[in-house]
Amino acid sequence: MTELTNLWLTETIRLREEHAGALDDLEANRIARSAGGDLPARIQRRALWLAERDGLSSALSHWLQGARLALIALAVLAIISGAGLAFAALGDGQNPVNVFWALGSLLGLNLILLLSWALGLMFAGEHGASLGRLWLWLSEKLARDAKAAQLPPALLLLLQRQKLNRWVIGVLVNGLWLLAMLSALVMLLTLMATRRYGFVWETTLLSADTFVAMTQALGALPALLGFNIPTVEMIRASGDAALNIESARQAWATWLVGVLVVYGVFPRLLLALLCLWRWKSGQAHLRLDLNLPGYAQLRERLMPSSERLGISDAAPEQLHQVQSHTSDLQSAGALLVAIELDDQRPWPPQLPKNVSDAGILDSRESRHKLLEQLSRFPPARLAIACDPRRSPDRGSLALIAELARNASATRVWLLQAPPGEALDAERLGDWHVALQQLELPFADSAPLNWLENGHD
Repeated sequence: MTELTNLWLTETIRLREEHAGALDDLEANRIARSAGGDLPARIQRRALWLAERDGLSSALSHWLQGARLALIALAVLAIISGAGLAFAALGDGQNPVNVFWALGSLLGLNLILLLSWALGLMFAGEHGASLGRLWLWLSEKLARDAKAAQLPPALLLLLQRQKLNRWVIGVLVNGLWLLAMLSALVMLLTLMATRRYGFVWETTLLSADTFVAMTQALGALPALLGFNIPTVEMIRASGDAALNIESARQAWATWLVGVLVVYGVFPRLLLALLCLWRWKSGQAHLRLDLNLPGYAQLRERLMPSSERLGISDAAPEQLHQVQSHTSDLQSAGALLVAIELDDQRPWPPQLPKNVSDAGILDSRESRHKLLEQLSRFPPARLAIACDPRRSPDRGSLALIAELARNASATRVWLLQAPPGEALDAERLGDWHVALQQLELPFADSAPLNWLENGHD
């Protein structure tokens, strides 16, 4: 994932917790603390773990896929629209083309919307272009993932802090209009190459001198790029009827193409490149706002002022210290732990010298303390003793799974019933099914040889 997507998912998790309440993040917090780093890095690590667990990472992939499909659809629409503008401007060639009417058809809507976008950018601040809103709406519809609905608001909030949303929308708007203008240019050249057009101008109120001045003024910049401008005589003569002189046809056609390139294609190209540059440069300054309540309250959980080390019932000297990065953890030692045993069963059994006893997990505090210890001192072999007289509820299975994730190898010991009692066969079968789903090996005999030597 890129830095932007990491920040995006982190912001999405913050919004989700802000609206729906805190998530179950005990394991995520432990993983973030064991990974180390500063507070923003730990917040991101926590959020990415939660996003992966809750399906937000896959929802982001679906949303990005929908965004690409929406962009393709808008690009096709822009190409068709541009070609339609050119065809509407020139017609089928049976009648003379009014040059200024054709120019208005090609550039009028483009220039009006360009001016609107520029004014919105300068005076309205966070300007939301209609094309940008349409793209976001299409992206959400094409994603087809209910969880993806949380992603667009999070992205907009993230980008607004650095005022980057205006630039990414600017890239989209100007890029699509650039595509439309290029499509219009290609269609214009195709029509002119395959049909014979005559060009005229018509007016009731204005004089011929006005049209001469307008033609020369609009053609001044294209002339610098080598595009021809009709002569004064050609302009005046075109006011009466379409000239059948080939040079006049070519002059008007070249002038029309040049004006489209200079006032239609170039502005959109330059603005698209400007917005793309501001977007690329601004991404480097994207940061989490640690002053937000959702992030500020994570400080003590992810960077506590005092780290609690050790397990009250364990022998931590048997566990070798590991490096701070999870990917570099080197597990060692063997550990036996029991879950919610009653007083009828003597515990712990006699253990080999190299096997440590982590006690009985019978309270929330004891579970947290052990998991905190294992995140720093992961054992090479872990045996978890369970009383199969109890039902394998979701809480116990979640705890077993979390313990197993913090050890290199794990086995579950399903204890025998105390003397005078018998195990319920159906409940024991439930344990077998649940542990098979967790893909954890289990047995009803003590795995002491395995704990001591690593094999049976």
